[in-house]
Amino acid sequence: MNANPPAAAPGQGIPPTQAEDDFIFGPDARSGQDAGYAARGQETPLMREYLGILERRKWVILAIVALSLVVGLVVTLMMTPQYTANSRIEISRQQQRVTNVEGLERDDRTFDQEFYDTQYELLAARSVAERVARELRLAANDDFFTAHGFDPGETEWLGRSDGPVSRETLAERRKVAVGLLLGNVSISPIPRSALVDIGYSSANPALSANVANEWAEQFMAESMDRRFENTADARAFLERRLAELRQRVEESQTQLVNYANEKGIVVIDRVEQDGRTVASPTLVQLDLRAMNEALLKATEERVLLETRARAAQATNADLVNNRTVSALRQEKSAKEAEYARLMVQFEPDYPAARALRVQIAELDGAIAREEGRVRSGVQADYRAALEREQDLRQKVDDLLQRLNSQERDRIQYTIFQNEVDTNRELYDGLLQRYKEIGVAGVAANNISLVDAAQVPATPSSPNLPLNLLVALFGGLALAGAAVFALEQFEEGIRDPSQVPALTGLPLLGVIPATDTRDDVIEEVQDPKSTISEAYLTVRSNLAFSTSKGIPRTLMVTSTRPAEGKSTSGLAIASVLARTGKRVLMVDADMRSPSAHALLGLDNTDGFSSVLAGQADPFALIQETAFPNLFLLSAGRTPPSAAELLSGDAPRAVIERLAERFDHVMVDAPPLLGLADAPLLAQAVDGVVFVIEARGVASRGINTSLDRLRASKAPLIGAIFTKFSGQGIEGYGYGYGYGYGYGYGHRAEEETA
Repeated sequence: MNANPPAAAPGQGIPPTQAEDDFIFGPDARSGQDAGYAARGQETPLMREYLGILERRKWVILAIVALSLVVGLVVTLMMTPQYTANSRIEISRQQQRVTNVEGLERDDRTFDQEFYDTQYELLAARSVAERVARELRLAANDDFFTAHGFDPGETEWLGRSDGPVSRETLAERRKVAVGLLLGNVSISPIPRSALVDIGYSSANPALSANVANEWAEQFMAESMDRRFENTADARAFLERRLAELRQRVEESQTQLVNYANEKGIVVIDRVEQDGRTVASPTLVQLDLRAMNEALLKATEERVLLETRARAAQATNADLVNNRTVSALRQEKSAKEAEYARLMVQFEPDYPAARALRVQIAELDGAIAREEGRVRSGVQADYRAALEREQDLRQKVDDLLQRLNSQERDRIQYTIFQNEVDTNRELYDGLLQRYKEIGVAGVAANNISLVDAAQVPATPSSPNLPLNLLVALFGGLALAGAAVFALEQFEEGIRDPSQVPALTGLPLLGVIPATDTRDDVIEEVQDPKSTISEAYLTVRSNLAFSTSKGIPRTLMVTSTRPAEGKSTSGLAIASVLARTGKRVLMVDADMRSPSAHALLGLDNTDGFSSVLAGQADPFALIQETAFPNLFLLSAGRTPPSAAELLSGDAPRAVIERLAERFDHVMVDAPPLLGLADAPLLAQAVDGVVFVIEARGVASRGINTSLDRLRASKAPLIGAIFTKFSGQGIEGYGYGYGYGYGYGYGHRAEEETA
């Protein structure tokens, strides 16, 4: 022990020049917080971070994947081989038409997919499974249940088929059989075709083939039954419609006849050549047509007779045409000719001439009488023709009146007639459709068997390569979930590049992980060890942390114990001492002192006694095994360490110690739940914050830093300890090369 060690000249440390400081960090990087922002550009890329996670968790991933593969292999080997048989059917597009009315049916091309989707659902329907179970008598077949893993001898609710089986047990067996059928059948449509494969899987290959074939047969039979049921529904519908239309036809015909009788409309139907039945003219129309023709004839006759009568009055033209008058006139002409011949020879008194005169006179009287009779006949014929004409004209007028009245009535009659015709056409159309539907059920089925199922020779499952592939992907997914959960639960800082971004402090160095704390002290003594190189980097970065170089008085602290705080403080002090500087290590963690144990020294009296005014600090300083490194231990644990650290006593003690040493390193207590570190931070020139890799969550670290900043602590940087570097690209052997300049400074030391 050296109670009065020689004082060192102040300012012996060689701080970096202003140019060097600006070149390395920039003019704005001298403050700790600003330097932290300058380091944010060194964040690890996202892909590298993921690769790092895979590297860190590779054993977890490999273990889970291997376990999944083993489970997949064991499960596959324990599975019962299953045999799948396939039958193939063809389903043709068919559209049922009940009314056969143009425009009421849907377009086949538009609804093809809907039709086939419906058929696929019907093919996998429970009704088909029930028909198959009933047809193959599966409820009473123990081999069927055995092929699906059920042992009727050991399953009480199934019973055995060779013994007495109750109705309830049989119903339960039938229900289970149907469920097994539905659970093991597969419906596989062939793309871009009307073909469908029906597959069935079981442990019995012959059973699989039988069920697949029977399934196809029963589906075709059910389709036929469904068609008959559909036509039965259609026939029932048409029967009801036909009865309604028949009644409407009868009612409309009765209404038409009654109206015709009431209005005196008589229509005689006739069939023309095109087969259509059309209405002929009514009787009034026929009578009017006949009367009109007779009137025309009577008028012509009357005009002719009138002309003759007038001519008879004015001339003898009509008399000449009379035979009697013509004969008398001829006879008269002969007599007159003979009289004229006698007058040439004889006198008028000649007897023969007198006789001829008498005869001529008699002939004149006869002619006059005959002409009078003829004229009277012509007049009589004229009057008769006139009367007949007037009578016919009256009748035509009467018929015209009747026709006009009837035409008005015929409008409503035509309406009734059209209604009768419409009802009859509807009735005839539905009757024809009814006859067609009557024979629709005997048409060819639109479902046909293409290939019958054959007994499979090899099992379809288990498929070992497929199961192992599924197990592999499942293991990878499970491993991914496990790694994600582990990463989420691990809230500590994993990557050194996160330190500046999360804390706002520059990273002074990255300390690799070791097995024990003693290993750190041993490796610090070896200049070629990675630990030594890491702390040399910390020392170099401390030299550039301020414009005046390494602070004379430094304090190290952390959020919680066991983060490497005391070890880092001792290691930094040792590295500083190796440069020839006189360094004093002050263990200010009076609650849990550890520096004396690391150095193998006594802790009877120490820093607590100095603060209490019970001893002189220089009297309690102990020499260590490291050259130029001295220790002021913590001393006895005081009743209240916070009270001792309050006030100006800590600053006064540390400033007094700094007068005789080049650097004073204060090992402060952790910040979690304690007030010691913020009080001590006011007594030093710089505070180094220690962060354990994968340790305290970033929230806790920032809370601790907030307390230090609130006390105006001179934070200069952070040290990242216990870093394994595994899975972080850029970190491995030679940790922290990217964060400091250890090689350069060590070269300077060796040169010196």
